[in-house]
Amino acid sequence: MKSQRPVNLDLRTIKLPITAYTSILHRVSGVILFIGIALMLFVLDASLSSPEGFDEVRGYLSSPLAKLIVWALLSALLYHLVAGIRHLVMDTGHGETLEGGKLGSKIVIIVSAVLIVLAGVWIW
Repeated sequence: MKSQRPVNLDLRTIKLPITAYTSILHRVSGVILFIGIALMLFVLDASLSSPEGFDEVRGYLSSPLAKLIVWALLSALLYHLVAGIRHLVMDTGHGETLEGGKLGSKIVIIVSAVLIVLAGVWIW
């Protein structure tokens, strides 16, 4: 008896639907936010420790690397927020069909991309 189970699970060759990509990105952005919160709390603590600490953090945040990190964290937050709103809309019964899910995923990607670009313009 031959099994119908897949033999090769090479993720680079499997074509995933757009809904899978938005779901994976939502989870990844959540992990980035979880780690980023620790980093931002450390920076907040340093900036509130003394006037010198504030000036030091201010100096660090003017560097291109720090701006890139802040933009990455803000991008993760924006994507996670937009995808979370999509989930809330789906909880009300809208967009639960296959076509609705695909359309919702496209909307999440487009709105997130626009917000991320605007955030990048604002930070730089």
